[in-house]
Amino acid sequence: MKMTISQKIIAYHSGRDYVEPGEFVFADVDLALANDITGPVAISEFKKAGGSEVFDRDKIALIPDHFTPCKDIKSAELCKALREFAREQRITHYYEVGRMGIEHALLPEMGLVLPGDLVIGADSHTCTYGALGAFSTGVGSTDLAFAMMTGKCWLRVPESMKFEYVGKPNPYVTGKDLILYTIGDIGVDGALYKSMEFAGEALKFLSMDERFTMTNMAVEAGAKNGIMEPDEKTLEYARKRGKREFKVLRSDEGAPYVDIRTYDVSQINPQVAKPHSPDNVVDVYELADVKIDQVVIGSCTNGRLEDMRMAARVLKGKKVHPEVRLIIIPATQEVSLQMVKEGITEVFLEAGAVVSTPTCGPCLGGHMGILAKGERAVATTNRNFVGRMGHPESEVYLSNPAVAAASAVLGRIAHPEEVVRG
Repeated sequence: MKMTISQKIIAYHSGRDYVEPGEFVFADVDLALANDITGPVAISEFKKAGGSEVFDRDKIALIPDHFTPCKDIKSAELCKALREFAREQRITHYYEVGRMGIEHALLPEMGLVLPGDLVIGADSHTCTYGALGAFSTGVGSTDLAFAMMTGKCWLRVPESMKFEYVGKPNPYVTGKDLILYTIGDIGVDGALYKSMEFAGEALKFLSMDERFTMTNMAVEAGAKNGIMEPDEKTLEYARKRGKREFKVLRSDEGAPYVDIRTYDVSQINPQVAKPHSPDNVVDVYELADVKIDQVVIGSCTNGRLEDMRMAARVLKGKKVHPEVRLIIIPATQEVSLQMVKEGITEVFLEAGAVVSTPTCGPCLGGHMGILAKGERAVATTNRNFVGRMGHPESEVYLSNPAVAAASAVLGRIAHPEEVVRG
């Protein structure tokens, strides 16, 4: 029987030769992760269920990234719970402030997720790791507690949808634009509990950082996971960072897909998702009269090194508009350090931006950039629901880093060419 890459990974981790879409299975996990919001809940459930020792201290990652550095007493208590459990259980992959990063950027960077892995996390954007050819998905804190005890998770094998991208991307069109365009096409429930498999010749033009962005936002279409077959660029990344063997799996020719869609990327311009949904997508040109108050460049979606380089190319020699706040949030310490080495941090500071330590911060309305009533932001984050970044009467527009940088300079939503050529 033919299987997609997602089916194959699930089958392999379930000790099966074949799994059928729709059936329920118990699967072994290669990594189970949580953050400072979801981790304490999972720890509480772990203890309520009688858990005394985790199944494997090397296969659990606890990353305090959402409200850190701690913004108040409540967030400090959450991080304390995470920290104490990590010490008690001798968790290998616990990373404190100064060494941590946003979880979905940090774990691939450290080689903790590799092709063929099955990963669950108590965070919806765990689907990020599909860019490596891994099956990764978000779960509830109770499911995570079960995995920490047993090393297993239960799931329903998803049906697969295939998205083929052909042609060569236009200048300033990135993986963020391709996924926004796709979500705009199928809607926020267009891939509900399905595997979004991304393929096509256009992907070869995307860096690994851009590919992570695409799989990261699969959940914004309701998907169970997003995934790409490993190519040589993927394998080079995995070999450089990984410290163990991994299994490369690919979809069979003739594997079953409930839908196949093809997009010519040469016809796609930079995209922006208007409030209040990631599928409310239009070309950037349609929003030139939208004035803004704040720009955030960062998050698990677009806080990686390529994102920072892109923003710096637009901002070099320019100044942030006097009525705009530009907040730059590198996703990891490694990204921060490389920004300093390449002079990127200097470009941002000279432009009038502020540069933060790694944190999820404003993406979820946590801290480091909360919007007041009536304020409007352009952000490279993944969600723009009502109240997502602050006051319920504020607005968030989602874009790629180049569009965000250009908008910060002009004080309105702008195509990068307006700034670079201007």
